[in-house]
Amino acid sequence: MTATEQAVRDEAERSVPLVELDDVSKYYGNIRALEGVSLTVHAGEVSCVLGDNGAGKSTLIKIISGLHEHDAGSFRIEGEPAQLSKPRDALDRGIATVYQDLAVVPLMPVWRNFFLGSEPMLGWGPFKALDVERMRRTTREELLRMGIDLRDVDQPIGTLSGGERQCVAIARAVYFGAKVLVLDEPTAALGVKQSGVVLKYVAAARDAGLGVVLITHNPHHAYLVGDRFVLLKRGAMAGSHLRDDIDLDELTRQMAGGSELEELSHELERAPTPPHLAGATSAAALDDESSPPGESSPSGD
Repeated sequence: MTATEQAVRDEAERSVPLVELDDVSKYYGNIRALEGVSLTVHAGEVSCVLGDNGAGKSTLIKIISGLHEHDAGSFRIEGEPAQLSKPRDALDRGIATVYQDLAVVPLMPVWRNFFLGSEPMLGWGPFKALDVERMRRTTREELLRMGIDLRDVDQPIGTLSGGERQCVAIARAVYFGAKVLVLDEPTAALGVKQSGVVLKYVAAARDAGLGVVLITHNPHHAYLVGDRFVLLKRGAMAGSHLRDDIDLDELTRQMAGGSELEELSHELERAPTPPHLAGATSAAALDDESSPPGESSPSGD
């Protein structure tokens, strides 16, 4: 194969989305959780899914991560149709999900949580034991590679800040070979500074060639790192935009409800004072102005 043919082939592979959902729907009995939702995730890009509470973001995560199967539409992974029946299927296909609660064991050290469920072993048969030194060394190296310099990987992970725990979870997913990283509201419970730290590592995962799905209700955070934006409302798509096609103000307006907010602002405008109250207010004001300084109106005592 010539260099030109190889370059064409590589470009074609890059153009195939890592994950693609087309008109996906999910129903729980008579309840519509999702209907007609489409999402595309490319390598080296961040696709943001925005929506208020109850918009369907959690259901979308469960479909991508293999927790629930979709009822209609198509779900493709690297161009091949997929029907994930359990989370292990998603992991085997390179899709790692970091949930908001992170699923860590607070009293265990950082290195133990980093390898939780995938611990390397020494020895054989009944003489197997955890390869603790390898896990400590690997955890330290992988966190440093992501720019995370922890004081001590032996400290309980519960002693880390919320932002640091999110970053450990991101580094873990990268180490175990994730191609797609799904982040469930990673900045929801964090302050401004810690949110910035997490967004920095989201950008680092993107620059490492991963496709990132960022679930959030904060358009400001989404716009800082996002390449594509999908807006959900009551389980249906309310919009889909590329970064070049929308600015932050318009994204915020659509996220906040747009026309609904305008209607609400009219409803919340201060109504004119009724005539009978207007007369009483004017009389009281004149009374106050006519009273000499230091005197108060008779109280009837």
